[in-house]
Amino acid sequence: MNKEFLTSKFHEIFPNEDKANIRLFFSPGRINLIGEHTDYNGGHVFPSAITFGTYGVARKREDQLIRLYSLNFPEDGTIEFSLNELDYEKSHGWANYPKGMVRYIQEAGEKLSSGFEVLVYGDIPNGAGLSSSASLEMLIGVIVNEMFGLEFPRLELVRLGKKVENEFIGVNSGIMDQFAVGMGKKDCGILLDCHTLNYQYAPLNLTDYQIIIMNTNKRRELADSKYNERRSECEEALARLQTKLPIKELGDLSEQEFEDNRHLINDDVLERRAKHAVYENQRTLKALKALQAGELENFGALMNASHLSLRDDYEVTGLELDTLAEASWKQPGTLGARMTGAGFGGCAIAIVKTAQIDEFIEEVAKEYKEKVGYEATFYVASIGDGAKEITTEV
Repeated sequence: MNKEFLTSKFHEIFPNEDKANIRLFFSPGRINLIGEHTDYNGGHVFPSAITFGTYGVARKREDQLIRLYSLNFPEDGTIEFSLNELDYEKSHGWANYPKGMVRYIQEAGEKLSSGFEVLVYGDIPNGAGLSSSASLEMLIGVIVNEMFGLEFPRLELVRLGKKVENEFIGVNSGIMDQFAVGMGKKDCGILLDCHTLNYQYAPLNLTDYQIIIMNTNKRRELADSKYNERRSECEEALARLQTKLPIKELGDLSEQEFEDNRHLINDDVLERRAKHAVYENQRTLKALKALQAGELENFGALMNASHLSLRDDYEVTGLELDTLAEASWKQPGTLGARMTGAGFGGCAIAIVKTAQIDEFIEEVAKEYKEKVGYEATFYVASIGDGAKEITTEV
């Protein structure tokens, strides 16, 4: 994104004779490379930050007002509230995410000395399931932390972002999104245990390959209700296994332990749901080892197996995501491909040889249009750093 353009728009929206003290920040989106629907089953995820995300041009004010403007939602105009008016307000739309971050930062004991103004611009596709809300939450958290000289550890900002999502907005999501956005590291994936927050970085030395994000452009109406349904199915499967096994989560089981005891579940659908949770967690652990050993082909094979499990055992893919994955597998130069996110729309990802990206996009786009009836959108992404200030002077 052009810094001069963002700065120019900032001065246009927030005119002020003081042209100094303006700072530029960036907060990425995220993809999950493998480890889907494992977070709430006591397993591991493997996300990374991407180079698409949310930019913020920010400046402190001398009064108590917070003024926000998004280039993505110009019809909303400038949204304004004060430091002592931080309740959720439906009419404030997207600005409730920044408002929630400011509220919880202050409730954590850090009173801001003044208000501020931020111009926001995001290049994450809306509704693609790449965590635009977590990106915005962490953007505001880092802006406030840096501009006001606070000393929140990054993990604390990550937790506050999740709190905004859960308690302020009312979405029952885990911590993976905020963690990947806040803790991302260039050219690395993160193996994360969502319960303990133990994590380790794994180098993603893709060398001759790049990551392609493929947006189905399908509205994700079913995602929330089916997400809750899958959670409850896993909880029931776990309860049946716990009649004989001393386990706390499905992620506690190895593949063999699951196979030896799956009869305890005694229900075909619940068995398949639990199988995905167990096997996907093990695939995620194997993926870390594959990357550490430089075995990219093995990593790609694990991605493919992940999608098949999400399709056949967890049943959260659908025509659009299956078409993208299956078309990707046919293309020369494809290391692996799978859906990413909750499913029922959103995005799939593929790791593709750089020299064959143009052909890949052309062929997959053609097959998708033929089978689905409308077009997918493709983005070539890199693995980037977590939320940060880009420069101290703009």
